Amino acid sequence: MEGQTPVVRRRTLVAVLATVLVLAPLGWLWFASLVPERYSVLQMGAADYGGGPGTFAHDHGETAGQPRLSVEQLVADPVRRADVRVDLAAARATLALGAKAVPGFTLNGTSPGPTIRAVQGQLVEVHLRNVDVADGVALHWHGVDVPNAEDGTAGVTQDAVLPGHDHVYRFVAEDAGTYWYHSHQLSAAQVAGGLLGALVVTPRPAVAQQVDALALSHTYGGVRTLNGVAGDQHVVTAPGRSVRLRLVNTDNGLVQVWGSAPYTVLAVDGHDVNRPTPVSGPAYTLTAGGRVDLGLTVPTDGSAVRVQVSKGLAVVVGPDGAPDVAPPPQPTAQVDLLSYGSPAPVGFDPATATRRFRYSIGHRPGFVDGRPGLWWSVNGHLYPNIPMMMVSSGDVVTVHLDNHSGEAHPMHLHGHHAVVLARDGVAATGSPWWFDSLDVADGATYDVAFVADNPGIWMDHCHNLEHAADGMVVHLMYTGVTTPYVIGGPVRNRPE
Repeated sequence: MEGQTPVVRRRTLVAVLATVLVLAPLGWLWFASLVPERYSVLQMGAADYGGGPGTFAHDHGETAGQPRLSVEQLVADPVRRADVRVDLAAARATLALGAKAVPGFTLNGTSPGPTIRAVQGQLVEVHLRNVDVADGVALHWHGVDVPNAEDGTAGVTQDAVLPGHDHVYRFVAEDAGTYWYHSHQLSAAQVAGGLLGALVVTPRPAVAQQVDALALSHTYGGVRTLNGVAGDQHVVTAPGRSVRLRLVNTDNGLVQVWGSAPYTVLAVDGHDVNRPTPVSGPAYTLTAGGRVDLGLTVPTDGSAVRVQVSKGLAVVVGPDGAPDVAPPPQPTAQVDLLSYGSPAPVGFDPATATRRFRYSIGHRPGFVDGRPGLWWSVNGHLYPNIPMMMVSSGDVVTVHLDNHSGEAHPMHLHGHHAVVLARDGVAATGSPWWFDSLDVADGATYDVAFVADNPGIWMDHCHNLEHAADGMVVHLMYTGVTTPYVIGGPVRNRPE
């Protein structure tokens, strides 16, 4: 500073100090946000015990003074023979969608992959082989409350299956319903690319004879499809027949469903609705990852029923050669599951909850893995410093969800189904609204409850998978459960 006056020197020094004072905290925030190349979910965030008893071990999954249980031990009966065996081969492919070719993936040469069908109570065994998917694959059974070892979450319950390698999944199909399976390794990219399929579990004993139809909605490279076809799906059946139409939304956004004739909401996310009533007019909103079973009756006059799956695609149900049905206008009214159907016992008392959590979704500036930006937050924290919900087997759990992030978020809890108690402070009055995928609109609040009856380490994340990849991921952890698997590591596990 030679030649500068004292005043200039002081001003320069003040400017330098001010710069340091501004940049030093930013540098610390940047450094603190860096995610290790290899880390365990057991060390993420801070343990939140929801007001219940806690432990004081270093990692969340450890219980001081008590034996630990690895996720690898949480399996279906290892000596029971499989009732349903399926082989799946995951491979890269170019998908032909009308005049457009889209790079993606297949299972057994198709996308969606084969529909897996089982009867309630059967043991399903799936042999997955990765042919050439370079980043590895892992199959998650969306909506099926499988034992934790079979959940298919890379880095949490297994390692990603690398090219040339295999993995076996075994689980009992305990609950009848409509489900789906998809990759949970780099899921945002691999699900979008087509590593997915449907799983249908029919009840035992069988219900009265009806036509059973499936429509899986997916968008490949901007091309919307039903069952992998860029066009309407036709279900040929005789006049007067009853039809169960199973709809699966595998995309990141909502799907609106409405019909040219009345329909009944038979089941949501694999759970039957108690005493459903016919719906005439309103549309049904199907959340990302969600499923709904609709009951239809084919007219006796030889005409067909058209069920719109958002604009531009439909399932047409009716006799062969039935005249075309014009697309009905999209309704403004919506089916409200908060009041649809009739009340019934849920099997536990939420008022006796032993764990009470808050899950507050926001959007704020900060750093995630050294990257500055606006990021999704949970309870004010950014990934990976997001609180982990800690429970013990047998706990009755309530969660208050609120969303003030500016966007809707379809939240998906692995390994459990929860029931909606209230939305925006209004108590549920209809059939118990059981879900594993719940769309939480911006500005909305939900109070939900479930019983912690499936030990393990379970993701609870946004099923807009791009949001999950940007850090909207929480884990539900049972005390005493640990995992040997890590995010990153030699096989580069990355569930989002």
